[in-house]
Amino acid sequence: MNLKPVSDHLVLKSLDAETVRASGIIIPDTVNKERPEKGEVLAVGPGKMLENGTRQQVEIRVGDKVLFKKYAPDEVEVDGEKYLIISADDVMAVIE
Repeated sequence: MNLKPVSDHLVLKSLDAETVRASGIIIPDTVNKERPEKGEVLAVGPGKMLENGTRQQVEIRVGDKVLFKKYAPDEVEVDGEKYLIISADDVMAVIE
């Protein structure tokens, strides 16, 4: 991956959710055709530039799994792989 996020942006890999029914049938997340709301952080920008010239550190780290607002990410494709780019402000929680 050759993406280096700027400001407080994050590069995420989508975590596709699968639903398993009681009968054991697995229904992939692609059935809903909606954007994912979970992702794994692959890269983190240096932080948002503040008015006083300092940077506000991003509290999310590479490798974190996060929940984010449904329509917040922009989807990009690099070298045949799909990634999500999102602002750190749109992350609602880190999954532990």
